Amino acid sequence: MNVLLSVKPKYAEKIVEGKKKYEFRRAIFKRQNIEKVYIYSSSPVSKIVATFEIEKILKDTPEKIWALCQKYAGISKKDFFDYFKNSEQAFAIEIGYVNSFQEPIDPYLIIEDFKPPQSFYYLPNDFLQNQWDVVDTELVKPSLSIESVSGISFIGHL
Repeated sequence: MNVLLSVKPKYAEKIVEGKKKYEFRRAIFKRQNIEKVYIYSSSPVSKIVATFEIEKILKDTPEKIWALCQKYAGISKKDFFDYFKNSEQAFAIEIGYVNSFQEPIDPYLIIEDFKPPQSFYYLPNDFLQNQWDVVDTELVKPSLSIESVSGISFIGHL
């Protein structure tokens, strides 16, 4: 199982640059078998810009998560605590290997009736597998037409 995770562009850029090693969430995936996270850089970018592997997911109070992760948080202390205001628990997704796409993927072109995730969507393991050829860890344009992928649907979302 994979997920499409909605991330603000400034944080997506920091993840791709290796400056942000944790992605913070108030709620986390219920499924345990997440293999890959696709980063959807929200508006105004509105594209899938990279993938990453999850090293681990930390769960604790916002104060303890900040103490553990602040060095590689990629977010200011003020923004972190504003985000977790009135939250008793916080999750930190530790970001592993990041694969940034040479050409960001426009989900509106490959996913029928695409709607940006509020937080995340579950995706099938073979998402994009048949649409893109991986060459030296760079994505190249698909050999299939847009019409051939109209059957993709999301399994669930928060």
